[in-house]
Amino acid sequence: MLSRVAEAIYWMSRYLERAENMARFLEVNWHMSLDHRPEKEFYQWEPLVSVTGDHALFAERYQPATKQNVINFLSLDTDYSHSIISCLRAARENARTVREIISGELWEQINMFHHMVEEVAGNPENLYINPYEFCHDVKLRGMLLGGIANDTLAHSEGWHFFRLGRFLERADKTSRILDVKYFILLPDVNYVGTAYDDIQWAALLRTTDALNAYRQHYGRITPRQVVKFLMLGRDFPRAILHCLLNGQQSLHSISGSSVGTFHNKAERALGHLVAQLSYTGTDDIFDKGLHEFTDQLQTEMNEVDNAIAETFFGITFQAQAQQQ
Repeated sequence: MLSRVAEAIYWMSRYLERAENMARFLEVNWHMSLDHRPEKEFYQWEPLVSVTGDHALFAERYQPATKQNVINFLSLDTDYSHSIISCLRAARENARTVREIISGELWEQINMFHHMVEEVAGNPENLYINPYEFCHDVKLRGMLLGGIANDTLAHSEGWHFFRLGRFLERADKTSRILDVKYFILLPDVNYVGTAYDDIQWAALLRTTDALNAYRQHYGRITPRQVVKFLMLGRDFPRAILHCLLNGQQSLHSISGSSVGTFHNKAERALGHLVAQLSYTGTDDIFDKGLHEFTDQLQTEMNEVDNAIAETFFGITFQAQAQQQ
């Protein structure tokens, strides 16, 4: 497979997953904001921008951090490269360049997804009032595209690049959703262990579509068990370790090497991260601090992405940064 084709499929997948997960960011914050008094609005919505790592960019263009400004920035701002609408435009452009490789069904649904978000952008008032319906639609379309790709693409190199991008993006965003809850959105340490704290953990599980699966496995909601489920779970599709394990399988299928060995920088970086997380316990995470642990995890996942770009696409870290 040509490196440009592999790169287009990889980034098409990442942008689709990123759009879906940005909707999840907004949805979890929307659910949590329902339990805040109106005077807490700035506190509730501004941290959502901070956890994306793009607070400085937001501050340059929006003041203050109201619900409408944050929703617009994260969903419809065409000048922000990680907004939902920008991700869909980038995914569609990457899909367009490989239309002869991907299935017609996948291209058609990506195109429809793109036009759905463009239509909302033309009349965004309902989105600003209540983003739930929009976020729900984005999530469903994202999951639909994953199923279409799985059922209509030949399970060869192209499909594995699609899976690799999707699982790496999902692992990163699940870690950031955990970061939103634990490090930022709890207003005071005195709230830990209260009913308010339980409501937020339940909202986080609901946003990752994990609430039913979690209750079947653990029953009562506790912070340590939620972190264990979403960080170290091997069976739940949005758990970080599950995503990294599946990404590792696709990476080795592309290169033809065995899992547990490495023959390039990408396999080494991802293998090291999987091994590290596989032998991490919940106590290790909380002893270090959940925010500090997820922050380091995000850095290491970025290193995996850089290694993939250099190994398969012939792009150095500096060139990739400029491209993004």
